[in-house]
Amino acid sequence: MSDTVLQVRDLAVSFRTDRGWVPSVDSVNFALKGREALGIVGESGSGKSVTALSLLRLHDPRNTAITGEVLWQKRDILAMGTRDLQRLRGREIAMVFQDPIHTLNPVLTIADQIGESLRIHQGLTGKAARRRAIELLDQVRIPDAARRVDDYPHRLSGGQRQRVMIAIAIACQPKLLIADEPTTALDVTVQAQIMELLRQLRQDLGMAVILISHDLGLVSEFADRVMVMYAGQPVELSPAEPLFERPLHPYSEGLLAAIPDLDSDLDRLPTIPGAIPEPTRRPPGCRFAPRCSYALESCRSQALPMLVAADGRAARCTRHIPERQVSDV
Repeated sequence: MSDTVLQVRDLAVSFRTDRGWVPSVDSVNFALKGREALGIVGESGSGKSVTALSLLRLHDPRNTAITGEVLWQKRDILAMGTRDLQRLRGREIAMVFQDPIHTLNPVLTIADQIGESLRIHQGLTGKAARRRAIELLDQVRIPDAARRVDDYPHRLSGGQRQRVMIAIAIACQPKLLIADEPTTALDVTVQAQIMELLRQLRQDLGMAVILISHDLGLVSEFADRVMVMYAGQPVELSPAEPLFERPLHPYSEGLLAAIPDLDSDLDRLPTIPGAIPEPTRRPPGCRFAPRCSYALESCRSQALPMLVAADGRAARCTRHIPERQVSDV
């Protein structure tokens, strides 16, 4: 499609370990339009962050093998040289990492850390960079920005540090922002403020956003489409509203069932039995089959591609999408 800015095709990531190369993520396919918000959800260990970091080749290349294509405006990021990749990061695609207290440099002021991106991509130094840093802190709603710009990260609250991370990310007005668990360890009120900030910045700057989270409620309010990942693979890709109303994959169904219902008086919350398999112990068929109450014998032996329903939604399951009626993604 002409308005597609990011196209990911057959992305697979493996890591070198003492036991050899271990596959982490595979068969990742999705497209992203300009200004669109895509939510990526799943349990810890499902491959969300590995996928996000791979889009900008942020894994250590000495111990990582990445295959497939990541096409940004028809340019393959995985095939870019070092100089082109450095120009892309921060200027066209930016990332907000989880846990800002470990991401921000403790010995540099906020002005220095925002200024780095401004210097590299826009050539701003000295007073011009400082003025722009203050403007950015104002934009992400940090009070008394002219004073706080000279603070070190430890002097800021968790919510303020996350806002600084967002300020660094939007410094060069990128066209895509990847937000990896941007509300982790924040209280509910601050979470809501951060998500409202991202929503406003998306509108003001015309950005596309990839939001990675385990919080389905948060994703349902923010994302246009949702990709559900399990054991290193996408298992469902759908517009947000129909996914939350009628999930196609049993894993998506289980995640939604586990959300607490404040109107119900339950002694015990619903859970998905079992755990995500280790990358070296993934089953030969459907990776969710050992935990799935609907699994058939064929599910345990036959791996499925993503199957596309008549309405364009896709899932790696034949329960709601008979394989004979669909084409593969």
